Amino acid sequence: MRARQETCCFTGHRPGKLPWRFDETDQRCLLLKRRMQDAVEAAYQEGYRHFLCGMALGCDLYFCECVMALRERHPDVTVEAAVPCPTQADGWTAAQRARYQHLVEGCDLETLVSAKYTPTCMQRRDRYMVDHASLLIAAFDGTAGGTQYTMQYAMQRGLDIVDLPIPSGNE
Repeated sequence: MRARQETCCFTGHRPGKLPWRFDETDQRCLLLKRRMQDAVEAAYQEGYRHFLCGMALGCDLYFCECVMALRERHPDVTVEAAVPCPTQADGWTAAQRARYQHLVEGCDLETLVSAKYTPTCMQRRDRYMVDHASLLIAAFDGTAGGTQYTMQYAMQRGLDIVDLPIPSGNE
């Protein structure tokens, strides 16, 4: 386990809150992914070597892919899948589950935060990530939900926060 001061975690929206939903070929999605790649590279340059990802659909998986690309260039990078419960991906499509499984298997460490689904296991996963990091990268549009919860918790815990705006199409 890496030290908190060299650990970065991530929060961001699921596809239902993104303007492009599941269309990852949308120019706004591609722009956000470039911003994520730049943010993880900047975190690496600042000394962050361990990256925690909550493995939800949407921004979490984009982030995980960005960190894995970073690890290809910098072998001292480690990626940890913070999985909220064993059934996280059970309701996803076959393609989504395959992507998820591929990413989890590619991580250096998998932490199962809750042994079974509970109404609070997602928040518990978010707290786990924040409690083990000193930097939060966030793709947040200001709406209520899990991303807002994680941002507020990170602020209470004194983490540095890099805010990546969700592209609206006017960029």
